[in-house]
Amino acid sequence: MKFSKKIIDWYSVNKRSLPWRETKNPYYIWLSEIILQQTQVKQGLPYYEAFVANYPTIFQLAEANESEVLKLWQGLGYYSRARNLHASAKYVTNILNGVFPDNYKDLLNLKGVGDYTASAIASICFNEATAVVDGNVYRVLSRYFGIETPINSSKGTKEFKLLAQELIDKKKPAEFNQAIMEFGAIQCKPQNPDCHVCPFTKGCIAFNKNKIADFPVKLKSAKAKKKYFNFVVFISNDNKTILEKREGKGIWQNLYQFPLIETNKEINYEAFKNLVENHKLIQKQPFELSLYNEEVIIHKLSHQHLYTKFWIVSLESKITGAIPIEEITDYAVPIVIGNFLESFNF
Repeated sequence: MKFSKKIIDWYSVNKRSLPWRETKNPYYIWLSEIILQQTQVKQGLPYYEAFVANYPTIFQLAEANESEVLKLWQGLGYYSRARNLHASAKYVTNILNGVFPDNYKDLLNLKGVGDYTASAIASICFNEATAVVDGNVYRVLSRYFGIETPINSSKGTKEFKLLAQELIDKKKPAEFNQAIMEFGAIQCKPQNPDCHVCPFTKGCIAFNKNKIADFPVKLKSAKAKKKYFNFVVFISNDNKTILEKREGKGIWQNLYQFPLIETNKEINYEAFKNLVENHKLIQKQPFELSLYNEEVIIHKLSHQHLYTKFWIVSLESKITGAIPIEEITDYAVPIVIGNFLESFNF
């Protein structure tokens, strides 16, 4: 039996019931694909439902303020996805007169849409036979065919795309693409796949050579940099605090945070107190300093690890530009600050 038919047959029996599988609307498919980049289904599903509820059409998403979109995205991480989502909604609405691109080539013009996302939308919504290649597909194909080319190399990217394109069912591209992704997600899992009920064991090279854990092959990535973030949580005598918007490129762009003092290593109480005394918001006023988390919070990003401390500064005076503490939750903040807000009792 052909690979494509076998995996489509498997999918017809085993696929999960998910809301974006009940529609061919390109807006909803695009929305789901952007949310599910770097995100598992169980985490992404409530966000998808929230976006559909708040912005049932692309026009409503385009009309939203970026801060509202970022707030709704809060907790998903990789916030450039949300900014690109919003920018593309405006592009479709204002430049394309609300008509969503209906082919792979034109879909690539949307900000934040690359080969994978364009292939998914083109095949699912418009029946274009262009193969998807995501982490699940890399894993399935590398194991079944025993491919040792690193998936994070330019050679690997081309090799797997060509192979997936050869395998795709030209008459059922939507079913094939969804089937191979679903197979990787729930059957050919990264850890402890249930190979004994897999329909592909007979021809799977990794299984037959007892090398499941060796695939897919990846080039070693650069070691993540360590950064030391010290957030200063000011609390004034009128129960207000300070949030600052992160400007420019980099992590958490356009999100809000407490004033940040970055150090080149973990800092102790006395050394940090000296830094705070000279902070522009203190200006030699009396204050009390306490460390909220004795144990540093390590927040891991793809290219850097943030060693984070929250320092509470209580002032006997008011602060210029402060906001009422009860309004903090109106602002879009990084997940590490969101977690702090949930646990700290102002």
